[in-house]
Amino acid sequence: MRSAAAIFWLGTKELRSLMRDSVLLGLILYSFSLAILAQARSSAQEVRDASVAIVDEDRSPLSRRIAQAFLPPLFRPPVPIAEREVVRAMDAGRYTFVLDIPPHFTRDLLGRRTPELQLNVDATAMMQAGLGAGYAQQIVADEIAAFLSESRKSAPAPVSLVTRIAYNPNAETPWFTSVMGIINSVTMLAIILSGAAIVREREHGTLDHLLVMPVSPFEIAMAKIWANGAVILAAVGLSLVLVVRGLLGVPVAGSLPLFLAGTAVYLFFATAVGLYLGTLARSMPQLGLLYLLVYLPLAMLSGSNTPLESMPPWLATLLQVSPTVHFVAFAQAILYRGAGLALVWPRILPIAGIGGMFLVLALRRFRRATAPSG
Repeated sequence: MRSAAAIFWLGTKELRSLMRDSVLLGLILYSFSLAILAQARSSAQEVRDASVAIVDEDRSPLSRRIAQAFLPPLFRPPVPIAEREVVRAMDAGRYTFVLDIPPHFTRDLLGRRTPELQLNVDATAMMQAGLGAGYAQQIVADEIAAFLSESRKSAPAPVSLVTRIAYNPNAETPWFTSVMGIINSVTMLAIILSGAAIVREREHGTLDHLLVMPVSPFEIAMAKIWANGAVILAAVGLSLVLVVRGLLGVPVAGSLPLFLAGTAVYLFFATAVGLYLGTLARSMPQLGLLYLLVYLPLAMLSGSNTPLESMPPWLATLLQVSPTVHFVAFAQAILYRGAGLALVWPRILPIAGIGGMFLVLALRRFRRATAPSG
């Protein structure tokens, strides 16, 4: 009971110290509000309002039909241009796609010859160029198939492929990037806040006072973990409810309390890492450098930006020791697919185990943290 009381009151001291730090408070508010909105609304990965020009040298019902099939919101209304303007328009960056329909295209098509259409793509707009070229090809193929079916009265295809997109029916980027932004902010702030708490204590000389008091390093560390973790956990819950569900309109399929419980376990790991880095760093600039070395690999290789399946097999296997990988999979399973505890508990156990390891490492260095930098 005495140890629990010491951890509680030391934690309240941490909360009061954090409440007086306007810079860190501003960072927390920004990371879970404006940063999430900016990431969700500015990093769209789907085709939207792509500019299209069409060189119609056939001037047939089919060519007009193809032009009319490029519809919003994927494409802007196509602009007719002459063939001699294509190079100049592409060089000027006025259009992402230019479709050239050659003369006698419909006549050759009905005559069972193999006419060719040319699709010019401005690949400097990489995301729209890659996806939009596929959409354009599908639009042209569908219109040609429908035209030939009407002209030849041919029987429908014996097989029909029906695509059903689960968990994100319209494949909207904000549904993914907003939640992944919260996860990255959790990692960032947990390491920064807990590490800064140790460095700040050393710089102010209060860490020496704590270590000579009748409290153990374990109690000091756990106080910093629960205080900083509680602040971040509250920010995560508010961000999910107010920003993700409220402002962005992203549905949450699973249990929010279960997600917050798993987040608390992950915060134990991330704050323990921050404490360990805080015992290594002698100043805030040093902590910042160590933070970059740890956070960037954790975030970039977590699966929140690129799926593990897209990585080399040896790297994907090696990353199974990273708690951030398990946290991302845990969050996606609950928030996107509505998974329950029975499916996600194997993801929680490694996080807790590795967090305990870093806590032990931090406690082993606690006494050395007060040694003069000298």
